[in-house]
Amino acid sequence: MKIAFWISLFIIFYTYIGYAIAIYIMVMIKRLSGNGKKHKIFKDYFPTLTLLVAAYNEEQHIEDKISNCLELIYPPEKLEILFITDGSTDATPGLLSTYPQIKLMHTPLRSGKIHAINRAMEEVKTDIVVFTDANTYLNKNALVNLTRHFADEEIGAVAGEKRIIQNKFSDATAGEGFYWKYESRIKKWESDLYSVVGAAGELYSIRRALYEPVPQETVLDDLIISLRIAVKGHRIIYEPNAYAVETSSVNTKEELKRKIRIAAGGIQSVFQLKFLLNPFKYPALSFQYISHRVLRWTITPLLIIISLLLNVIIVLLEGDFVYTILLIAQIIFYTMSLLGWILAKKETGNKFLFVPFYFCLMNYAMLAGMKRYFSGKQSPAWEKVRRK
Repeated sequence: MKIAFWISLFIIFYTYIGYAIAIYIMVMIKRLSGNGKKHKIFKDYFPTLTLLVAAYNEEQHIEDKISNCLELIYPPEKLEILFITDGSTDATPGLLSTYPQIKLMHTPLRSGKIHAINRAMEEVKTDIVVFTDANTYLNKNALVNLTRHFADEEIGAVAGEKRIIQNKFSDATAGEGFYWKYESRIKKWESDLYSVVGAAGELYSIRRALYEPVPQETVLDDLIISLRIAVKGHRIIYEPNAYAVETSSVNTKEELKRKIRIAAGGIQSVFQLKFLLNPFKYPALSFQYISHRVLRWTITPLLIIISLLLNVIIVLLEGDFVYTILLIAQIIFYTMSLLGWILAKKETGNKFLFVPFYFCLMNYAMLAGMKRYFSGKQSPAWEKVRRK
């Protein structure tokens, strides 16, 4: 029982803290040994590029998004802007059609985001494709900073950074901003070590020639598209100077809805990318993928519950001092999470408490996502989340 407890505790620690420490140390060793992975970067490298935006009923944001796209710095003769609005029933397609600089693809049939992307990619002929969401806004040099990496043929994809805007009032979604800052740091180290383990759909770019149509039922299309490129031997580089800005979810309920969908998609991706679980075939990539993704989506949320139950049982049976201290520490942590939840409902800000609450919210979503996936209730069509 004690062995099971310590194994559970170790895996939880490794998943959220230990892996970051491990890759940081590995990167430092590579730099000191002079074996750091370098690649060519040419600031004046401008391949032909398509900025692809899949938009569904985004009339609230679409004109701001259009303005943002048209303000991006890139040689106009090398840039195409393509919006695909399949299934939209609001004014989104009509508003887009008034801009001659933008190519619009639309059909009344709603078949999900990945179906729209697959359809749009059949029309794309440029060297590079940049994917971004309709409700996110890019910095002006985003395209330039992404494409400069493709001067090196080894680079198959470049992931941008996701940034969350926080209002003065901090609620449970304040944890989202902290989480993405931490994730960004991990991605930077992954990129320096070997390759980023997947890209976020808010902003990433790929070589058009490396794109493979993704199964229609896919939920996390950004992850699958980018990792399919990585398994071909191409690296995914992280570029923090190309970033997408969006607001956090409007409340905890909306954030939970988003997290559950992502979790269900995470379980799906483990099955779709099961070949990546073989470290003998993909040593570095498998290590990063299992450590950063698979553990979070599979056993770690279960082990959080198991470790607490084992801790309680050990204390009740033996009353060991060390295990009593560990149990008290767990109780304090979950009490802080509960207080964070209460303060969120009362709309009273306290970031210190919202971090443990967001951690618990995230892992609850993982468990709920597992249930949704195995029950077959997850649709590939995106369920819109209200944002601030």
